[in-house]
Amino acid sequence: MIVFDLECSDAHRFEGWFDSVEAFEEQTAADMVECPYCGDTRIRRVLSPVSVKRSSPGEAQESGGIDYRRLALEVLHHIRENFEDVGSEFAAEALKIHYGASEKRNIRGSATREEEKTLEEEGVAFVKLPIPVVDDKKKN
Repeated sequence: MIVFDLECSDAHRFEGWFDSVEAFEEQTAADMVECPYCGDTRIRRVLSPVSVKRSSPGEAQESGGIDYRRLALEVLHHIRENFEDVGSEFAAEALKIHYGASEKRNIRGSATREEEKTLEEEGVAFVKLPIPVVDDKKKN
């Protein structure tokens, strides 16, 4: 069995249990996986909040079993692949999405502290993450 964190097109998050990755892909392609909140069948996998690494015998475990470097790289990869980079237009685009003037989608970019205050005042939810320039192909 494998457990995936899933999300529908209305951003409802839930958990799904499958026999394999292939089983998940087959079931979602056949619209057999649906959101338990709204019934939507447009489902995608999302990044799980925890990644646990088990060491083999004789190999040292990192940080109690969690490989934080790998987890950080996975988060960065997920953001790059699933969020549109709107650059310095982040606040303006977030407000457009919030008020329905632009399509609802995942975006990333930068904002000034003043723009962040405006977003907070308008009730726009956002997460502030420092995104370093990382060569995620490096295996050190």
